[in-house]
Amino acid sequence: MVDRQIKNFRVVVAQRNQIRDFIEKHHYSGSINGCISDYCFALIDGSDVIGAMFYGKMAMANQYKRFADNPNDVIELRRLCCIDDTPRNTESFFIGNTLRWLKRNTNIKTVVSYADSEYGHTGVIYKASNFKLEGIRKGAAVIMYNGKKYHDKAVRAKYNGKLKPFAVELLAALESGVAKYHTTSEKYCYVYSLR
Repeated sequence: MVDRQIKNFRVVVAQRNQIRDFIEKHHYSGSINGCISDYCFALIDGSDVIGAMFYGKMAMANQYKRFADNPNDVIELRRLCCIDDTPRNTESFFIGNTLRWLKRNTNIKTVVSYADSEYGHTGVIYKASNFKLEGIRKGAAVIMYNGKKYHDKAVRAKYNGKLKPFAVELLAALESGVAKYHTTSEKYCYVYSLR
């Protein structure tokens, strides 16, 4: 076991492809498919990547209207994960550093994030990072396929007017019973004001 200390950690701007494998290995969702990633960050200890997160446009069209008049004023913290072997407060340290970076380097006014009760999350990390609980959102329909969860809009994804190959595959899997619809549990919605 490595003796990790927060004072030695660095938060760096990263590219999506630099953190993809880490997130897919350590985040409970196991995927970043379908997520827009406008700002990506890695948490580094020495030469080890011990955490990753990214912010991106909100998942649903017009969802931003609950939080801002302009879609460019709001962003969602889409993924956040760290290895298990980190000291207490690592996540809030990581989040705090990225919020300060967003405040210095963007004009974004509001950050939104969701804690997924389906995985036992209630937003403790967000509360510790001074986010405010905005409300609780009801569950949504998702598709479970090959051990992964996909938003139900994946079956409607098109390119040049035709369904994308994965959408066709997913529809066939639903028809055969290999894939199934599932309704997720509620999510806690948290908001942080940058300005």
